[in-house]
Amino acid sequence: MIPEWIDGVEMAIDKSFFENNRTRYLKEAEDNTASVFFAGEPDLMCSDTAYRFLSDRNFYYLTGIEDHSCCLILIKRGDTVKERLYVPEKSELKERWTGKRKSPEEFEQISGIPVDRVRDLETLEQAIFDILKDKELKICYDSSSVKKNARNFYSDATKDKTSDEMIDVKNIFTRMRMVKSSEEIESIREAAKITEDAIEELKSFIRPGMTEQTIYTKLEYELMRRGSMVQAFETIVAVGENAFYLHHSDPDDSVLENGMIIQLDLGARYNGYCADISRALFVGKTDDDEYEGRKLKLLELIRTLRKEAFAFIKPGETFKTLNEKMRRITFDWLVSEGLIQLSCEDAGFDDKIVSNYYWHNTSHHLGLDVHDVSFREEPFKEGNCLAVEPGVYIKEWGIGFRIEDDVLVSSDGCELLSSGKDDLEVL
Repeated sequence: MIPEWIDGVEMAIDKSFFENNRTRYLKEAEDNTASVFFAGEPDLMCSDTAYRFLSDRNFYYLTGIEDHSCCLILIKRGDTVKERLYVPEKSELKERWTGKRKSPEEFEQISGIPVDRVRDLETLEQAIFDILKDKELKICYDSSSVKKNARNFYSDATKDKTSDEMIDVKNIFTRMRMVKSSEEIESIREAAKITEDAIEELKSFIRPGMTEQTIYTKLEYELMRRGSMVQAFETIVAVGENAFYLHHSDPDDSVLENGMIIQLDLGARYNGYCADISRALFVGKTDDDEYEGRKLKLLELIRTLRKEAFAFIKPGETFKTLNEKMRRITFDWLVSEGLIQLSCEDAGFDDKIVSNYYWHNTSHHLGLDVHDVSFREEPFKEGNCLAVEPGVYIKEWGIGFRIEDDVLVSSDGCELLSSGKDDLEVL
């Protein structure tokens, strides 16, 4: 339970959501198939210590379970469906060494899979052997899984099944996950709130003389004390020119000085769903009027890009059309600032030149992964959740940053899931 001194709400996704996901999946799966999904095993830090665990995202999407070593098998024969969940035995003796384990009843409360269909993990090997030897069954597997046991299962299955008997179902999940339900949307909204609350706590903490490591540690603390133990991605704290390294996720001993900009890029997880928020914090001022003026000019450009992007995103538009619009606005601004020199022979907009300043795409899908699965060429649909992050980086000025917020594509536009805050605060 979240303590009273944390400004958040406790919410868990009801098991009916995961039951519905399994039903929807099975409607898409072929007849006479056995679908096998693994939560995965923890990655080892050393011989006897593992990193904090996060389940395979499609396994979680079907079960709501974040416990390692579990496996879900769904068998579809005509109108008959069998589901079996294989989990580690709840053993008082083993728990002395592994930590607390869930009971079959607790797994049922989370996933909606009845207790009589929950099996001891020790019986999984025989169950897999049986379905691989069943000549009537094809095997459904998820090639998008990054878990080792999922890849090992595929390798073993191809020894018993032909290529025609192996069905990759990753596209089924991509199609399902691209359009979010109300439970997913509210989880992303809450993840965004946690993220922004952590940033607000940071603002009163920051002082010149601090290092990136100090700032990073504070942010991680504020996220974790709000219940986000595994972040959406590695938190980015980039001081000064470190902002020119877009994924500066290893904070160093760079010292914060007056006049510097801190690029923050971070995201909490809530109910397994990700936020993705970027903020540019201006810390104090220098005596260099030209430099200070350029910071404000770039801020106004980013604000303009954000406003235009939020107005542009709606069903029917695409990442391609959005990126083109952002880059054309940026091109005109770069020309007005003298950063791009046009000759009489120039035809106007040149994407290659703009790419020297506008380095990354403007947006991506958001969900169980921070860069959520999607068919990127497809037009936006109502129910898509997107992170929107226009950013411009001007090495000639020594200034570059992005500001990012999360949105939901609505029936006729988009609405913010995060605050959309981009007002200037000189800290």
